[in-house]
Amino acid sequence: MSTFFTILILFFIVTAIWQIVKIYDLTQVNTVAKDSSQIANDKDNKVNGYLMLGFLIFIYVITIICFIRYGDFPLMSNSASVHGSKIDDLMMISMVLIFFVQTVTQFFLYYFAYKYKGQKGRKALFYSDNHKLEFLWTIIPAIVLTILITYGLLTWSDIMNLDQDEDPMVIELYAQQFNWKARYSGEDNALGKSNVRLIDIDRANILGLDEFDPNAQDDIITTELHLPVGKPVLFKMRSQDVLHSAYMPHFRAQMNCVPGMITQFGFTPSVTTADMRETPEMVEKILNINNIRAEKSKELQEKGEEVLDPYEFDYLLLCNKICGKSHYNMQMKIVVETQEEFDNWINQQTKFKNSLIAQK
Repeated sequence: MSTFFTILILFFIVTAIWQIVKIYDLTQVNTVAKDSSQIANDKDNKVNGYLMLGFLIFIYVITIICFIRYGDFPLMSNSASVHGSKIDDLMMISMVLIFFVQTVTQFFLYYFAYKYKGQKGRKALFYSDNHKLEFLWTIIPAIVLTILITYGLLTWSDIMNLDQDEDPMVIELYAQQFNWKARYSGEDNALGKSNVRLIDIDRANILGLDEFDPNAQDDIITTELHLPVGKPVLFKMRSQDVLHSAYMPHFRAQMNCVPGMITQFGFTPSVTTADMRETPEMVEKILNINNIRAEKSKELQEKGEEVLDPYEFDYLLLCNKICGKSHYNMQMKIVVETQEEFDNWINQQTKFKNSLIAQK
């Protein structure tokens, strides 16, 4: 399929160059005066009109083929957060609306190019304005966009205004070139004060926590993010160096991490990692990926190189800003699990005050 599209693109490029050359020739006054064969006649206009209809049919056919073959929207059906379905609904409404408008406008564009093709003796009708048409194509898009924007703002407000009565768990996401750190707020659910000037690698103070702040004593720093399913989480985000973007696609969450300031985003995980791995869509996806990796491993094995391990699905925290040469590798594993599993894991982690004691 990729070969077909490559050939098609090359064909269009060659055609475009050919047309540009023809247009250049037509702009040469002396050439036109000597040779009128390049001036379009009724036959040429008729052929071009039918070509317009043919291209209209082509784009509709290729669109239908793409829908049939690639019409599955994987990131529209595997939301793993409570608010994710709202984001997916808004995305689907926007896509359907865009597709409808594109389909209708493309039809009129190519059909009118055919219907009103040049003919000898026909004179084009010209009028300077039409208030009814201008009103329609102004007020209709304005109403539709107002509805979409209002829906989007209300959805955004619901997501960002996390209900504090639910007592969300506070976690800091700390970005630096080129890795992530997570800091849990401990039993008091309050993050201790921090400052990049307090970073001391030798004393295990890798995030610059204030050692004298009582709220910092029970903070826990990890390189893997664990979340209990069904528990609201409020993320506080910092960046040590450049602009990063905390992107968690399955949770429909993204927020920039800006040096010198704290940003935040909250959501409630709704599907555990184990349950997501068992969904039919994910099982099929992993099977396809591992089949590809198995074929690649055969080639690597023949060359005496290390083979690829089987892939297993995990939620990921990614950086969605091009933050440097190793940006592609800036990711952290996210594990969504039951409350019991989370409690067992968090109890095995080292608190900040204990890590300081261990360094003395």
